[in-house]
Amino acid sequence: MTALWIILAVALVLAAAVLAVVLVRRRRPVVVEAAGPGTLDRPPVDAGSALPRPEDGVIADGVEAPEGGTVRASPVPEEPAAELREQMGRTRGRFSGYLKALRARSSVDVGTWDELEEALLGADVGVTTTGALLDDLRDRVRSGELAGAEAVIGALKADLLGSLVTEGGNALRYEEGATNVWLFVGVNGVGKTTTIGKVARREVAAGRSVLLAAGDTFRAAAAEQLATWAERAGVGIVRGVEGGDPSAVVFDAVARAAARGNDLVLADTAGRLHTKVNLVEELKKIRRVAERPPGVVTEVLLVLDATTGQNGLAQARQFLDAVAVTGVVLTKLDGTARGGIVVAIQRELGIPVKLVGIGEGAADLIAFDPAQFVEALFD
Repeated sequence: MTALWIILAVALVLAAAVLAVVLVRRRRPVVVEAAGPGTLDRPPVDAGSALPRPEDGVIADGVEAPEGGTVRASPVPEEPAAELREQMGRTRGRFSGYLKALRARSSVDVGTWDELEEALLGADVGVTTTGALLDDLRDRVRSGELAGAEAVIGALKADLLGSLVTEGGNALRYEEGATNVWLFVGVNGVGKTTTIGKVARREVAAGRSVLLAAGDTFRAAAAEQLATWAERAGVGIVRGVEGGDPSAVVFDAVARAAARGNDLVLADTAGRLHTKVNLVEELKKIRRVAERPPGVVTEVLLVLDATTGQNGLAQARQFLDAVAVTGVVLTKLDGTARGGIVVAIQRELGIPVKLVGIGEGAADLIAFDPAQFVEALFD
């Protein structure tokens, strides 16, 4: 009987030890190096092991580091991006029809304002922004500053451009010499993971060393999708187990990037409904963790689908309050007649649009240029 109790006790101790090891491994993110074709087929590197240092000359995937220790992926040849003017055809088509009718008017009257209002609302500039723009134009017509439909249209064009030009500009912020972190947030279905892959490609082509963090641990295919983009761009990726702590993944990615000399961490997050308080709180935690040294969060980019129109404003307000959004990436601008949402975002929320998607191609994510956008709208 005594021997039986001893055997049972030993079995319980061994079972507890095995369970502890399993739980530790569940919490620990893993790293897949995707520096070239076939890399994703190799076993993942355990992020809990000693991190390769840039000065070691070799990183986990066996790619030799150049002199100086920093591994940089080779620039990706750029494909010609679609022209913004061509890809804004739906928005411009609706807007230009109203402008043509206005130019045919001999004077500015009540019908002029009605048609301008319809044009702006039809382009999804929004009620608030449309009202403010037209009130200003009416005052200038009454004062005699503007006379004739052509002058009103010219003034509207200038006002729209003024609404899109922000003090900080529309360029993505990057600090030299720091481990920069760009967090990507947004609801499900807006193209967040694809956007990160395209941004990685852009930054590699610009000569920066990039590491991806698969912080969406709740959607089964998210990490695999991001790993595919990592392979295309020739960059590394830090990922965790399904259902794991996304903050741990981001923290590990920042630590690894600092250790091997990466310039930039692009961190994915789970697509979260902006009405879910618990998920927003988790997003705040990810932001806090990403900002711990050596990480410096230089951008929090909200990815919005242009085809959702004014609903995108509601999303933006919630995310702005939660994580201090610094910029917007507007996807699918080519597939909507609601391109005026760009104006509403910047004028009503003060958040600059920094990138726009104008096609399905890897190169069809371009820097947002306010002047180019307005010209495309009025052309």
